[in-house]
Amino acid sequence: MREERPIAEVTGIVEAPPTVVFDDLAGALLPGGTRTGRFTVEDLPGHTSTVEVTDHTISVQGGWWYRGEWSVEPHPRGALLVHRVFNVAQRMRWGVPLANRFFIGFAADTRRGFADSLVQMGHRLGCPVHLVAPR
Repeated sequence: MREERPIAEVTGIVEAPPTVVFDDLAGALLPGGTRTGRFTVEDLPGHTSTVEVTDHTISVQGGWWYRGEWSVEPHPRGALLVHRVFNVAQRMRWGVPLANRFFIGFAADTRRGFADSLVQMGHRLGCPVHLVAPR
């Protein structure tokens, strides 16, 4: 878990065991499914990202500022799935929002994309899913 405040955070509940949810998440996010450790992937032609996989978290860091983290934790109804996006720019951190005009509406776009992915996961796993309202 990072100490910085995320620029976007979305949460959902998946009514399935955490290990099943994590395996599905890994299959959706990672080429070749579940892996462990740290490795590099070519996510777009000519663009690579560093991926870190632990027992309940998948992190993808690429470009000069982006880090996305997905975590799966136990929840009374199954599993809690959380996605956070961080600005990890080492220099000119203040310039990230200026250089990326898509930050206008970024949190809403992240929430919409997460909600769509959550519904797809529910279909794949054959279980109910619930988007949790932001705090």
